[in-house]
Amino acid sequence: MEEKKFDLNSIIGFVLIFGILIWIMYQNQPDEAAIAAEKAKKELVIKEAKAKELEAKTVAIATVAVAATGDSTQLAQLQKTLGNFAYSATLPSAKAGFTTIENELVKLKIANKGGFIVEATLKQFEKFKKGSGELVELIKDNNADLNVQLLTSDNRTLNSKDLYFEPTLTKVGADQVLSMRLKAGANEFLEYKYILKPNDYMIGFDIRSQGLNKVLNTSKPLDLEWNLKTYRNEKSVAYENRYTEIYFEHEEGKIDYAGLGQSEESDLEKATFVAFKQHFFSTILLTKTPFETAKLKSANLVHDDKVDTTFTKQFKANIPLAFSNGEVDYKMSWYFGPTDYKTLKSYDKNLEKIISLGWGIFGWINKFIFIPLFGFLSSYIAYGIAIIIFTILIKLAMSPITFKSFLSQAKMKVLRPEITELGEKFKKDPMKKQQETMKLYNKAGVNPMAGCIPALIQLPFMYASFQFFPSAFELRQKSFLWADDLSSFDEIIRLPFYIPFYGNHISLFPVLASIAIFFYMKMTSGDQQMAAPQQEGMPDMAKMMKIMIYVSPIMMLFFFNSYGAGLSLYNFISNLITIGIMIVIKRYFIDSDKIHAQIQENKLKEPKKQGKFQKKLQEVMEQAEAQKAQQKKK
Repeated sequence: MEEKKFDLNSIIGFVLIFGILIWIMYQNQPDEAAIAAEKAKKELVIKEAKAKELEAKTVAIATVAVAATGDSTQLAQLQKTLGNFAYSATLPSAKAGFTTIENELVKLKIANKGGFIVEATLKQFEKFKKGSGELVELIKDNNADLNVQLLTSDNRTLNSKDLYFEPTLTKVGADQVLSMRLKAGANEFLEYKYILKPNDYMIGFDIRSQGLNKVLNTSKPLDLEWNLKTYRNEKSVAYENRYTEIYFEHEEGKIDYAGLGQSEESDLEKATFVAFKQHFFSTILLTKTPFETAKLKSANLVHDDKVDTTFTKQFKANIPLAFSNGEVDYKMSWYFGPTDYKTLKSYDKNLEKIISLGWGIFGWINKFIFIPLFGFLSSYIAYGIAIIIFTILIKLAMSPITFKSFLSQAKMKVLRPEITELGEKFKKDPMKKQQETMKLYNKAGVNPMAGCIPALIQLPFMYASFQFFPSAFELRQKSFLWADDLSSFDEIIRLPFYIPFYGNHISLFPVLASIAIFFYMKMTSGDQQMAAPQQEGMPDMAKMMKIMIYVSPIMMLFFFNSYGAGLSLYNFISNLITIGIMIVIKRYFIDSDKIHAQIQENKLKEPKKQGKFQKKLQEVMEQAEAQKAQQKKK
């Protein structure tokens, strides 16, 4: 028998495919011109911000001076700038003061100037790694602001973030209530009200006006501007940034996101919440009265993960607040907390939908199988062990499908000599060979597609795992063996150099997963080659499989090196179990002699009625054969 050699075309094809993948990844990186343009844009924004800050400082200095001296001349001067809101300068609160409210979960610091939250600390979570001693701070060091643009009836444009609010802290039962009022008179004000309940990540937040219907221009809505520059909280800034994005509910129950490009913008209507989602923590603004419209912007701040290591995204939201009877009154809430499926779902406001679990069947698998099953296991045993048991249960549930796939391969392997004989017999007539091959399959009771269908059924579970593990908040900073954080990469060696598309570290679980998939493909490739003879005019699958044995593990190694260790552990165990199941099925459940005898017995029986697909395929072949015969006559 002539020995088969490597097909040079197949090798070139795979090299081209691999090259295209590398090219696509390279193209997705920003070029120097894009970075320069982005830098120039940032510098312009910074310059404008500094100018506004200088103007605000000038107003603030004058305000403090008025509050300290009570000088009527200075007050009159300030009224030329602030109009009725100069009244706020006469109050003792017109200074750089702060009010802190906290419960068991969050600590919030609210400034007199602007009346918004300038520090939001999550008291039960550490950033970067367990034991770092640094708590997760979603807001700090001026990375966020909240501003209401005030258009006055005398044609002034003021910004609430530059003015001083008067704080009043009270308790209603166990709740802490902080009222921040920007006053235009004794009983005329714009109020932010914060309501913090015990042991809760959700903070009540109301914006309302009183007596401002003659002070403000009520013909246009107030513009609420909310900005957040998200701090990095995890070990890998690139991995965290991949899952940092804006989500929103713009119709009841309908969730969408702004995208993950370098710069994204979205316009929405009837929004019930806007979520500045980071990988494992989120800041969400909810409203009982839907926002009629809103403009959202997201800008990527990680252009080079070796340099850009502090921030991930710049988020901006512009939300018009409509007047009703000359006043504004919005009942809202802030959420400062973990992007955890169970925690978000407990609020019953569709917040859990900001976690990407996949669309269609992939999302269903995650919601109704993966999340309940893993949640149950992890509540009793350590997370690393829970992943292993979880994987075993999933693979055992899939074992009947795996068995059918191997059985189909075994049947095809038994028929291969006869298929090869047909190939030689009808060597010069490929169409006739296909027809006779289909007849042989039908007589033997073998479905050539039976081996593919089980594999297709398993694909949704594989894809679901790619969505589930990166989103599993429970794995954050949970250790297993050498991995100190199952939600991040399990680095065992730090390299003194950076490898493109790989990184500057070596993670062990991806290496083990790559080795496992190599041996799995090595073991199965022989059966697949024997089961599926080469078809005329089709690529030689045997040669392609030989190349894929080496290409697939390498691609997995590069792809998973910076992914969470939990996903790599799952893939490693999954491949090991598949290898074990395959060995057991081959050794104890599949007997080639019995299969051969059964096939011969099937041939003596009346051929099974063809399925619709087989019948249609047979008709197409017969039509093609007839056309070919007519062409020969001509």
